Amino acid sequence: MKIPFLDLSQQIKEAKKDFNAAFNKTVKNYDFILGEEVALFEKEFAQYCHKKFAVGVNSGTDALFLGLLSLRVGPGDEVIVPTFTYIATALAVSYTGAKPVFVDINERTYNIDPGKIKAAITNRTKAIIPVHLYGQPADMQPILKIAKAYNLKAIEDTAQAHGAKYKMPNGKWEIAGSMTDIGAFSFYPTKNLGAFGDGGMCLTDDEGIYKKLLMLRDYGRRSRYEHITLGYNSRLDTIQAAVLRVKLKHLDKWNALRRRNAKIYLRELQGIKGLIFPLEAGYAYHVYHVFAIRVKNRDRVIEELAKKGIRALIHYPIPLHLQEVYKDLGYKKGDFPVAERIAKEILSLPMYPHLKETQIKFITSVLKDIMDK
Repeated sequence: MKIPFLDLSQQIKEAKKDFNAAFNKTVKNYDFILGEEVALFEKEFAQYCHKKFAVGVNSGTDALFLGLLSLRVGPGDEVIVPTFTYIATALAVSYTGAKPVFVDINERTYNIDPGKIKAAITNRTKAIIPVHLYGQPADMQPILKIAKAYNLKAIEDTAQAHGAKYKMPNGKWEIAGSMTDIGAFSFYPTKNLGAFGDGGMCLTDDEGIYKKLLMLRDYGRRSRYEHITLGYNSRLDTIQAAVLRVKLKHLDKWNALRRRNAKIYLRELQGIKGLIFPLEAGYAYHVYHVFAIRVKNRDRVIEELAKKGIRALIHYPIPLHLQEVYKDLGYKKGDFPVAERIAKEILSLPMYPHLKETQIKFITSVLKDIMDK
């Protein structure tokens, strides 16, 4: 049995008529740049995330980058970032001229460890970027408390957590991307809410930030030929917004299917020695963008899975503080032991909404055989 890491064919088949209609409408209207579909998607996604304003941009990386610029982050500033995440989180900081300052992660959730943030704060610290990794929200209440105490801005990197939720101490559930100054989203095709190409979004309740973002994404202009700030060409394409409007209607259902598949995985993996399973924290509604297990002999496991036709991946094998691009920051091996240990053990199994129970049972049976050897 061949099982790909990701299969989007059923999603496309399920909504094919709506995709075709959206494409035909966009072509008919000739509004390919900042067209009607962009404005409609911005409104609908803001409503979905319980925010006042949304600004579509060309990628999740730019959502972070332009978000930081709108908060006046720049040269001389420092921004706290978890060391275990995709490199775009840190690159967005670097693009502003600011310095990323790395922090270790929680061993069970793989998100930034709130207890280690204060030690990283200096008089240059301007902001914190918690990442909702693998589809599980970071522990936001203590992070928000720290940000308030030190007068820091905060941006949620929500690239992997569309529709995830965080339970506040008062029992209220808040949607990921809605709890800080700015929520930054990616719509890369593999995401829970993915376009047919690149795309991103910034969410905010602050009208001033909203207006800055509108200019930053579109050449810094106030009118067609009136440019009042240094801006960029970072617009969400109309056709991608049209696709995302279709997919947004299915997001909650597809997330529920991911959660169902995670439960099947967890049930079938019970009793297999040598595995560490994903943990859904008590404060979290996990949407399982990635279903990550940990094993000591990861390379062998990946090879054996591949022999049986099962495609597994690694997210992420090298923590950011050990990436060559950041060697000038002066970090060294051993600085963040939790992230370094997890990076050697983490293994992502196939996960997508239409993954079948029979496929999951095959994957887990193969895993059992591998671990029993």
